[in-house]
Amino acid sequence: MRDIEALVFDFDGLILDTELPIYRAWYELFERHGAQPLSIDEWAAEIGTVRGLDLPGLLVERATRPVDLDEAAVWRRAHRDLLLAEQQARPGVEDWIAEAEAAGLGVAIASSSEADWVLPLLERIGLHTRFACVVNAGGALGAKPAPDTYLEACERLGVEPASALAIEDSPHGIAAAKAAGLRCVAVPHELTETLDLSAADLRLESLAECSLADAIARLG
Repeated sequence: MRDIEALVFDFDGLILDTELPIYRAWYELFERHGAQPLSIDEWAAEIGTVRGLDLPGLLVERATRPVDLDEAAVWRRAHRDLLLAEQQARPGVEDWIAEAEAAGLGVAIASSSEADWVLPLLERIGLHTRFACVVNAGGALGAKPAPDTYLEACERLGVEPASALAIEDSPHGIAAAKAAGLRCVAVPHELTETLDLSAADLRLESLAECSLADAIARLG
């Protein structure tokens, strides 16, 4: 692992599969209003970034029943949180973090989501103390596919982007990592496994598929 000095994880869909509960809540909300739900291909514009789609606008546009947006938002968030409560850290995540720590690598998160979303979820799954820094989009930092969060994570870790490895699950996230100059491992989930992740340097179906050292060796 001599070429890698730091590991920078995405959060949503990568450490914790928040993406499927979010999608399912919107899908069922559309159905409740007689609206054609978004396909996974349509939903791809929303994954790994912020405001990729005008979801309330699409709901109103497609609905065949009256829509109260405030009431709909309350229902959707409650349903999302019920689904989210069932999720734990994705397979292999804790093993890769432990391996990086043992090797003396810096470990960080670069996320398009806000801190008040990411941090409580990290605490719930017991990983909130395992990262040197958690970088969130907002303020001067653009959401992915902008490279900002990755560049900021590398700066806080004190490493050059070329010496860091990003772990991502979406095309937006991979584009951000590569634009920042990091190498990137793609680990898709149910919503991204059919999307184009070919810009990544390596694709794994799960972080439990191999060790961090093996993945780095496969990067060449």
